[in-house]
Amino acid sequence: MLILTRKPDEKIIIGEDIVVSIIEIRGDQVRLGVDAPKTIKIYRQEIFDAIRAENKAAAESKTKLPILKIKKSEKAISL
Repeated sequence: MLILTRKPDEKIIIGEDIVVSIIEIRGDQVRLGVDAPKTIKIYRQEIFDAIRAENKAAAESKTKLPILKIKKSEKAISL
């Protein structure tokens, strides 16, 4: 783990296209700004953990989805 000390209005660059800015420090809270391409997903840790838990629960679910059989004469429909 890399540990850095930054002051308000200072930045950290990750790779070539991600910039983390220190917006404000108030007591024991730090406000960060993250500038990254829209293709990069950014989550708070607790949200990421909740998504991972939901995905794991869905994958382990004992509920089986019905298998639909498509006749050769039926054509696929684009949405």
